[in-house]
Amino acid sequence: MAVNGKKLAVYVLVVFVLYVIITDPAKAADYVQIGFQGISDAAKAVGDFFTWLADGAH
Repeated sequence: MAVNGKKLAVYVLVVFVLYVIITDPAKAADYVQIGFQGISDAAKAVGDFFTWLADGAH
């Protein structure tokens, strides 16, 4: 039963993403840009943290 729920959730998410892309491609592009900016910021923060650790955590 849980597998069917997961499949349904993925299916609904894919349909929603396709709907957003088809109805408003510019907004979809903005969402993708926001997502990649968030990933980039998170990766930079992790890098800064490990640099801080490597420098002796002062």
